[in-house]
Amino acid sequence: MINLKINNIPVSVEEGTTILQAAKKVGIKIPTLCYMKDINAIGACRVCVVEVKGARSLVAACVYPVNEGMEVFTDTPKVRASRKTTIELILSDHNKECLSCDRNTHCELQELAFEYGCNDKRFVGAHHECEKDTSTSYLVRDNSKCVLCRRCVAVCRKIQEVGVIGPEKRGFKTQIGCAFETDLAGSPCVACGQCINVCPTGALHEKEEIDIVRAAIADPEKIVIAGPAPSVRAGLGEEFGYPMGTNVEGKMATALKMLGFDKVFDVNFTADLTIMEEANELVERVKNGGPLPMFTSCSPGWVRYLEYYYPELIPNVSTCKSPQQMFGAITKTYYAEKMGIDPSKLFVVSIMPCTAKKFEKTRDNQNASGYPDIDAVLTTRELAKMIKQNGIIFNELPEGKMDDPLGVYTGAGVIFGATGGVMEAALRTAVETITGEPAQDVEYKKVRGTKGVKEATYEVGGMKIKVAVASGISNAKKVCEKVASGKSDYTFIEIMCCPGGCVNGGGQPIMSSVVRENVDYKALRASVLYKADKKAELRKSHDNPVIKEVYDSYLGEPGSHKAHEILHTSYVTRTRYEK
Repeated sequence: MINLKINNIPVSVEEGTTILQAAKKVGIKIPTLCYMKDINAIGACRVCVVEVKGARSLVAACVYPVNEGMEVFTDTPKVRASRKTTIELILSDHNKECLSCDRNTHCELQELAFEYGCNDKRFVGAHHECEKDTSTSYLVRDNSKCVLCRRCVAVCRKIQEVGVIGPEKRGFKTQIGCAFETDLAGSPCVACGQCINVCPTGALHEKEEIDIVRAAIADPEKIVIAGPAPSVRAGLGEEFGYPMGTNVEGKMATALKMLGFDKVFDVNFTADLTIMEEANELVERVKNGGPLPMFTSCSPGWVRYLEYYYPELIPNVSTCKSPQQMFGAITKTYYAEKMGIDPSKLFVVSIMPCTAKKFEKTRDNQNASGYPDIDAVLTTRELAKMIKQNGIIFNELPEGKMDDPLGVYTGAGVIFGATGGVMEAALRTAVETITGEPAQDVEYKKVRGTKGVKEATYEVGGMKIKVAVASGISNAKKVCEKVASGKSDYTFIEIMCCPGGCVNGGGQPIMSSVVRENVDYKALRASVLYKADKKAELRKSHDNPVIKEVYDSYLGEPGSHKAHEILHTSYVTRTRYEK
């Protein structure tokens, strides 16, 4: 243990601890901008500088290790003056359209400037001339607001191990972008949006579709249908001051109706539908010798990654569409036919915790009715923005409910949003399908939790089924390597692109680096889904009465020819750096 003093307060910490970490032990917050726990610690922004007795200059607390007898001062006039100057220098080359910025009032640079009483006009000089990169369907990069913290670079390289962005040029001309100055659409980006979640300013944001949705709602010829994903109810409340881990499903349903949606259904319903098809596909492969292990296909970022980096494993991926695409497909086929509606008049809006869903709706073979399965995708953040724009006082709304028939779901459908949830839901149905007997226990807790890779083996009908669950592309890569090398003995594998699953998707509410460091946000959001599952009257997808009716009256049975036409899809081999 190392003994030191911080602001004359004695503290004892383990060897290798940084000043930043040691200060936290005694309740002292040192401001940071480029630092983010487990993602980025490079000492680049110099906002976290402190005085160390005997040192020649100020040191960066996020990377400077403590040593025996050290005396640290975190708030001297010299320290405050240095931090203020640094922030003002950053502001001198920053696009200060704060009032209209996507991150106004929750921008880390803005908060620091206010805290240190900065003058944004103290340094006047050259400005970067930057063009926005709007080349993709899901993300916008605006380098005029970039502070070169490199958090986005770190999460892309270290956490997702995709590494499609990095610093270009040198000195004052440095900017973040793709290799050879190509736009993002020309790179093998997987569309996960984790870079948006870690950006401290408004340099990165999703490509908004709010105006498209508003135009559809205003069109008297359109019947506009909303479908929120499981994780949205677990994150939306944070945008309105609710504690993390609050389920706001009822208020969300009310708000969506007040926004003008004609029907508010639930993607949880098609999560149940996905399980019916996916579990059937798994059983067919196990019994008839299809490609194993079988990978889930619910996460479009993961599927896009596989198409770029492991195309040889495409035959192993379930052909099922994701719950989002099934939602649009079944709405514009089964529901349209049932209600006697021309599918061309239906405008289906999914509300997702995910930016990759904006890409997914543009994929080929996603038009079961002859029209796009999904017409628009709003992230959780976009929905919150629409609610605020409409003057809806979310916190005072009465509890509403989803509409019938496509708003009915089981506990299996709701846990899709947590890593391991798809696996658990699929096992609940697959086990009963294989054994032909009701399962005594529907909770498969070995696949729960936020650990990067989880494994479990289950005895089912005299067979051993080994499963794996991975979240985050770096963990997906480990599993893919194992399968590609022939060293895997898995039967079924669930992969989610984002660490922790959809609850931590690239479209969920933004958290500051301080919240990320001190709160187990993935577990708190996931707890919403597991509590809803626990309370559900029905907990297995095949027990959903509307799912039964859809098969009885329309699809026939899981895996039928009609089900394949409407609910299944195909994949492509993607080459790197293609438009």
